[in-house]
Amino acid sequence: MNPEDLKKLLQEVKDGELDIDKALNQLRDFSYKDLGHTKIDNHRELRTGYPEVIFCSGKTVEQVQDIISHMLKKKNNILATRATKEMFDAVQQICGDARFNTAAKTITIKRKDLKIPDTTISVVSAGTSDMPVAEEAAVTAEFFGNKVHRVFDAGVAGIHRLYDKFKEIRKSRVIIVVAGMEGALPSIVKGLVDKPVIAVPTSIGYGANFNGLSALLGMLTSCASGVTVVNIDNGFGAGFTASMINKL
Repeated sequence: MNPEDLKKLLQEVKDGELDIDKALNQLRDFSYKDLGHTKIDNHRELRTGYPEVIFCSGKTVEQVQDIISHMLKKKNNILATRATKEMFDAVQQICGDARFNTAAKTITIKRKDLKIPDTTISVVSAGTSDMPVAEEAAVTAEFFGNKVHRVFDAGVAGIHRLYDKFKEIRKSRVIIVVAGMEGALPSIVKGLVDKPVIAVPTSIGYGANFNGLSALLGMLTSCASGVTVVNIDNGFGAGFTASMINKL
């Protein structure tokens, strides 16, 4: 239950439109709901302004379906990351309007409209191989109520592909830059803009890339001021943080 819904509930009780027993029934799972395999944090949006998001990796199809089945009762928007097509098929059985993004591996369910700022988040990816992580960041930012501008496959090997997009990129309030290999792209972007850059290293690259470690270290040691780095392949974390910045 979010703050607005709680205020509405209390006002209905105060006005005599809702009796105490029914109000208590709605507040029964106010703190968290124990499903046995999962404890769903119903209080998170009230504390942080953002609802709990389902990380599907390592969960079974049945567990994901069970979690979403409970969350649907709260009439909130739902985001599940790192989901499989099998998980989505199971969710569709209980929610026909669920949407699956194949590239991002996300399941989204919309139940209410969010206030969307006029400002934009840009998501820039170095290569086509980095698109799954970039798309996860973009879907996450959009899910939390932001306008997103995508610029994909514009890495340092052909940097001219990026330069003609800078007019739109510079209009953004925050920029997410996703890159594998040596991870040089965030430094280049930050050297040309006056906005915060969130760098996302990916595990894309040959052997010496060490599954994203070279990109991570390259971004952490960037000489461009204003580059903040999230974990390897963490598109969700970048999208979440960009949303918080964009809505300040």
